[in-house]
Amino acid sequence: MYLCLMVHKAGFVNIIGNPNVGKSTLMNAFVGEKLSIITSKAQTTRHRILGIVNNDNYQVVFSDTPGIIKPAYELQESMMDFVKAAFEDADVLIYMVEMGEKELKNEAFFNKIIHSKIPVILLLNKIDKSSQEEVEDKINYWKNKVPNSFVYIISALEKFNVENVFQKIIELLPEGPAFYPKDQLTDKPERFFVNEKIREKILQHYKKEIPYSVEIETESFTEEEDIIKIRSVIMVERDTQKGIIIGHKGSAIKRVGTEARKDLQRFFDKKVFLDLYVKVNKNWRSNDKQLKRFGYKD
Repeated sequence: MYLCLMVHKAGFVNIIGNPNVGKSTLMNAFVGEKLSIITSKAQTTRHRILGIVNNDNYQVVFSDTPGIIKPAYELQESMMDFVKAAFEDADVLIYMVEMGEKELKNEAFFNKIIHSKIPVILLLNKIDKSSQEEVEDKINYWKNKVPNSFVYIISALEKFNVENVFQKIIELLPEGPAFYPKDQLTDKPERFFVNEKIREKILQHYKKEIPYSVEIETESFTEEEDIIKIRSVIMVERDTQKGIIIGHKGSAIKRVGTEARKDLQRFFDKKVFLDLYVKVNKNWRSNDKQLKRFGYKD
């Protein structure tokens, strides 16, 4: 009589690519929760965010990373450090591209992909508005460009072919025990998601440099039986930006607070009271001490 033991698989699946190719949308689709904020602006994702998918037979730790750019200041340098780290601990690497794209904006990262010793899945996203001939041309282009990859066409937004990609990931994962408790969804604390929901609304409603000069800090998060009370500060770099964030008679910050509160109530499935303030934190994006404070540096 033979004893049949169930194999358990576990590993890190790290998603990289240029800005706005759909990395955050993809991870949210895999996880089934909106962990990463999504806007049409570049550099929406600043941190490396983990989303964990559990089953009796596997644990997949997805990692959403900032879009690859050429850094212009300290904050962007730290964002690219998160991408470098994603190469180092990946068991499966997802390289995400979209129609019309031909290369990564960083040649060194691209060389790492094509010489990768771990499995690479190349996902051609946003195919919805392209003809079959255009899609086939792009598939052939990327198969030649990244010959060590498994190429799939997807629509992360419509979740087209996402399940097939997930099954391929399970196939490629190494055997091993879980890295996190099986009821854990992410590595980030509750305050992180409060900050991100507020920052998402600022990205949506403000233009030019304002969204990129902003950082959020949640000073208090108190959960009571029937309500969560939150006090958060919106940090800006200059006094003029503070006035823009607040708006005429407080109208702009009120809109941000109202929309963020509604999202947070859905996220936490509980009534939320959100108190927002604005402070000036001069040149925080180029200050090592401040970047450490906000979790961009160790």
